[in-house]
Amino acid sequence: MRVAEPNKLHRKSGFEQALSLYDLPRNATIHLISRSENETYKVEAPSGGRWALRVQRPGYQSKNTLASEIAWLVALRQDGVVATPIPIAGLNGEWVQVAQGAPEARNMVLFAWEDGRQPAMEMDLRQCFRSLGAITAKMHAHSSTWQRPEGFERFTWDFEAALGESARWGRWRDGLGMDPKKLDLFGRTADLIRDRLARYGTGPDRFGLAHCDLRLANLLVHETQVKVIDFDDCGFSWYMYDAATLLSFYEHQPGAAGLIEFWLEGYRTVRTVAKAEEEEIPTFVMLRRLLLVAWVGSHAETDLARSLGVAYTDQTVGLCSAYLRRYG
Repeated sequence: MRVAEPNKLHRKSGFEQALSLYDLPRNATIHLISRSENETYKVEAPSGGRWALRVQRPGYQSKNTLASEIAWLVALRQDGVVATPIPIAGLNGEWVQVAQGAPEARNMVLFAWEDGRQPAMEMDLRQCFRSLGAITAKMHAHSSTWQRPEGFERFTWDFEAALGESARWGRWRDGLGMDPKKLDLFGRTADLIRDRLARYGTGPDRFGLAHCDLRLANLLVHETQVKVIDFDDCGFSWYMYDAATLLSFYEHQPGAAGLIEFWLEGYRTVRTVAKAEEEEIPTFVMLRRLLLVAWVGSHAETDLARSLGVAYTDQTVGLCSAYLRRYG
């Protein structure tokens, strides 16, 4: 397991201070397991206890938006909708804790460790996606009727937040390896996405609280159960956008789009999908793809962005061309 080089916040004293906010063994060890929007650490005690500590990127989430995230995932689990991570409150009884450290404080949340393995594209994902389709439909149905707690606050993932000039994950124009031809092609694609989504609308049957990041890295399969983790980007968006997030970073691979059919098959066992909704899924796939081009460009320091590199932008060219031929 990789261990990060300690930065100013995450020196040994910083870890000790962070863990002291919870009822955890003082001799627990901590290892970095992923760095994306946030840093996620595995905390282990010699006695066998395991937890996941998520340390937020500075400025990305407020304490209230984090508390709102936790409120929904707790409700989903308590209401029997889906297996979600179990948050662990700090000694002060709050889910969101603040780790004090240089150069600035960081919000963090501790979860009980969830057993399971992440699915991978080289696996047979048909049954996984069928199960996830039914789970996603249950999540959408839950969010449409759930009584949100007072002060509930989450992102809105509309066109402007995804691909606008002040997009949350950066501008797609600043993606790696951009040149005049790509700027023109991607720009025409973004314009078409904007126009189609304006016509599609944001009615309550199509737009609401959703996970918004159901990529493979945010799923765990344990025996026959599919678990959904990392609700860090949950917010208000089109329900069918969740279908597009399934293919995150793999949209260009042969056969990837066909997996959505298995997701739809499972989804329809719980909730109907109108023809207009199904027909717009390719638009959400392109919205997500350009959003991720922007993310890679604005997160070039992460291992994931470095592994994707300029190739991810180059592989987007064919997707844009096919989308424009289909809908342009």
